[in-house]
Amino acid sequence: MKAVILCGGYGTRIRDVADDIPKPMIPIGGKPIIWHIMKTYAVYGYTDFILCMGYKSEVIKDFFINYELRSADVTIKLGKKSEQVISETSHDEDGWEITLAETGIKAMTGARVRRIKKYIGNDPYFLLTYGDGVGDIDIDALVTFHKSHGKMVTLTGVRPPGRFGELGISDDGSTIIGFNEKPQASGGRINGGYFVCNREFLDILSDAEDLVLEQEPMKKLVELGELKVFEHDGFWQPMDTSREYSLLNELYNNNEAPWVKW
Repeated sequence: MKAVILCGGYGTRIRDVADDIPKPMIPIGGKPIIWHIMKTYAVYGYTDFILCMGYKSEVIKDFFINYELRSADVTIKLGKKSEQVISETSHDEDGWEITLAETGIKAMTGARVRRIKKYIGNDPYFLLTYGDGVGDIDIDALVTFHKSHGKMVTLTGVRPPGRFGELGISDDGSTIIGFNEKPQASGGRINGGYFVCNREFLDILSDAEDLVLEQEPMKKLVELGELKVFEHDGFWQPMDTSREYSLLNELYNNNEAPWVKW
């Protein structure tokens, strides 16, 4: 099962931390937040990634194309026939497969997901999340829950800071009956990303650049009764502001990061 990560936005709310790199490349403890998200999936055996890139995609490409070089001891022989030998690697990401997909500079989230359809292949399911939030999500439990109910999409419902929107959840706690992305939340749960999707969900999406995943597509799923929620009461934290950037780095640097299971 492939893990699709949205990492093409401008990150305008956190420009005071870094305005020259894409938001998913802003570091926590010296490694980009997208790397932390990928490590979370890898803990559960999901190491086939599709990165939906846009703004400053060359920064993301450079990081992964030169990943081995940055993580290894290197011997360089200079001269007309210069030679470079990577003599010893020092990372645990052996076997990761990463597709760096150019999904457009201005494309919104729904269009980005639709544009990577060709990379999903015939897999009946795929994982999907945003490139700016970490959590101690039990990915195995999430996938098991999704496969158990037979609906098209499952998202992870988290208990966030009050400035986020809110999910309306049925009495039995498993079906989403409302989807509200207003900037203020009155309580309850919100969309924390970490979706599991059936492949046919891609057919609900269009290639239109202004298609926002969290608007028409999610509302359509609600109308069809095809959107379920996996309730997560553990740690979840986005990195939208300099305060949240400082919080995540403080947790990591003090060895108190709940999402680090590797």
